[in-house]
Amino acid sequence: MLRLVNVTLSALASLMEETCHVLFVCLGNICRSPAGENIFRHQVTESGLSDCIACDSAGTAGYHIGKSPDARMTKAMRHRGYQVTGGARQFAPDDFNRFDLILTMDDDNYRDIISQARSNDQRKRVRCFTDFCTEHEETEVPDPYYGGDEGFEFVADLIEDGSAGIIAHLRKTRGL
Repeated sequence: MLRLVNVTLSALASLMEETCHVLFVCLGNICRSPAGENIFRHQVTESGLSDCIACDSAGTAGYHIGKSPDARMTKAMRHRGYQVTGGARQFAPDDFNRFDLILTMDDDNYRDIISQARSNDQRKRVRCFTDFCTEHEETEVPDPYYGGDEGFEFVADLIEDGSAGIIAHLRKTRGL
């Protein structure tokens, strides 16, 4: 009996030491999801959790593969002091195996990702980003691509809010 308890405690300690991988997903991977990746990474670093949380971003469509984040989104993030990195890529089925938490920016992308899931475990990994917002009541992060600068600023507001909520969630559920 004692040995079983030791193995269980050892397995629990190992789980807590594993890096949690978070993926942000929007349509083209040049506005909302790279903002999520970069703002979240900054907040993770500021929280002292860089050694146990990693992140990336992807799009459900392949329109902008290899392109840098949109200049207007980059401007909004840099204005707030965020470093902006990354290049657009398309979501791949293997991402279900690589990421513990897959966060979609709107209902269309949620449905698209869920439709690619092949198991309940994969479906459980997919969540709406706005589920983690505590200061905003929006149910989706709106696509600012066809709007003005204020849309990009609003997206950054939402992502700052939701990113803090994700960190709080991971601290609670993963013991970080």
